Amino acid sequence: MTSSAEVSTDWASQDLSTLDFASMGTPTVGDYDYPGLYCDRSSVRAFRNQYEPPLYWTITVVGGLGNLMVVWTFLHFRQRLKTMTDVYLLNLAVADLLFLGTLPLWATEAAQGWTFGPGLCKVNSALYKINLFSSTMLLTCISADRYVVIVETTRAQNSKGQRLCYSKLVCGVVWLLALLLALPELIFSTAKENEDTLFCRMVYPGGNGNTTKILVLALQVSMGFCLPFLIMVFCYSMIVYTLLKTRNFGKHKAMRVILVVVAVFVLSQLPYNCSLVLEATLANNVTMANCEQIKRLDIAGQVLKSLAYAHACINPFLYAFVGVRFQKDMVRVLQAYRCWPATRPLSNFSNTAPLSRASMISDNTQTLSL
Repeated sequence: MTSSAEVSTDWASQDLSTLDFASMGTPTVGDYDYPGLYCDRSSVRAFRNQYEPPLYWTITVVGGLGNLMVVWTFLHFRQRLKTMTDVYLLNLAVADLLFLGTLPLWATEAAQGWTFGPGLCKVNSALYKINLFSSTMLLTCISADRYVVIVETTRAQNSKGQRLCYSKLVCGVVWLLALLLALPELIFSTAKENEDTLFCRMVYPGGNGNTTKILVLALQVSMGFCLPFLIMVFCYSMIVYTLLKTRNFGKHKAMRVILVVVAVFVLSQLPYNCSLVLEATLANNVTMANCEQIKRLDIAGQVLKSLAYAHACINPFLYAFVGVRFQKDMVRVLQAYRCWPATRPLSNFSNTAPLSRASMISDNTQTLSL
């Protein structure tokens, strides 16, 4: 007869290796069947069923419209792709659109389970991670390009054409690296049944499942948040320092926008990544886990994950729509397709004076297009 201690150890080592509280759009793991250790997680599934579908569809619609407008404007005015950040912005919008395309499947799964087969489970999970990593790396590239334009002005002006060629190569490297970082999703994602309902989730190998899970989570936190955040802080700190030394009335607006960019990134990504660190801690120390703790972490992970997803809606407004030049081009696109009154003046979109070195994304330093 198996002792209760042996049952407890087996329960922890077996189930915690497959837990994935907050990553991807994956649901909670199933209830546990050991006598006295049964964990009824129906409340978590009910919360997810009510909370995720409407929120995910809202993020998809709002973010889809914003990012489609960015792509539409860039493709309509192909000559706009004349700086590194213009190229990064276009790739960022594409990455956000591909990511948003995965949310309807996660919303459907939250409402009625995974009905799309194990193959699409792997593809959808990998697409999510590819675009998570590519978006974060592209935001890092934008901050690095602004650093060169503002802090290394002479060098930036002397290497315009060369830097534009490099930007396309950098984007290719970003997409390739994001694909490599998404390999765990292609390997471990599968459709698994729980109470006659299939869910798409990460299932790690039984023997060293906790170690594999910790490595995957560490990879996501380090490459998806920590390293990009450190680079962004360095670049924007140097930009602010440079702007403080200039005599330009526009520098204060530039610094306010920089503060907003960094604050939004931190507020949307830091809480979710903290939940991933906590998840890795539980996987590393299974004796800390209990049913109520797991359920609370599950619900918190769902909420914080949604907050991180909302960043795909905000990106077009932070990095494109606030730019004067982009606003004017966007209106011209709408006028060309008769979506905007042709007689309406464009002067409202050119009230911002040139910001010289305070320009954030363009080598001609004429706008504060973030």
